[in-house]
Amino acid sequence: MRLLLDTHILIWLAEGISDLPKPSIDAIQASAAESGLAVSGISFWEIAMLAERGRITLSQPLNRWRARVLEVPGMLEAPVDGEVGIEAVRLPGQFHADPADRFLVATARIFGFRLGTRDQRLLEYAAAGHLNATPL
Repeated sequence: MRLLLDTHILIWLAEGISDLPKPSIDAIQASAAESGLAVSGISFWEIAMLAERGRITLSQPLNRWRARVLEVPGMLEAPVDGEVGIEAVRLPGQFHADPADRFLVATARIFGFRLGTRDQRLLEYAAAGHLNATPL
């Protein structure tokens, strides 16, 4: 099953930030080799918003940064389409209002991906049976 990277995981991985422990990096590399990785188009929107507000600084201009991410062997960019948009509004159970998280979860559900995250709210949502997720 392809691993969909949560936005913070994508940033840490692409920027070489040491917030990812070795077991998480090993899990990401194993998933990349076995079934591939995915990133949602909404993550690039979220990263652009964070950069524009000065909350993060990337090592390259965002368009080049995105191209470099998508050059990773086995990386797939999952589109944010109408089906994902509808699912983001109709998520089962209790879910918070963060739009980026809603789109990430909807993407994972629609495409049958496993979401790789350290976000406790998303992991709890997965534990309730609404999402396939793995803690990184």
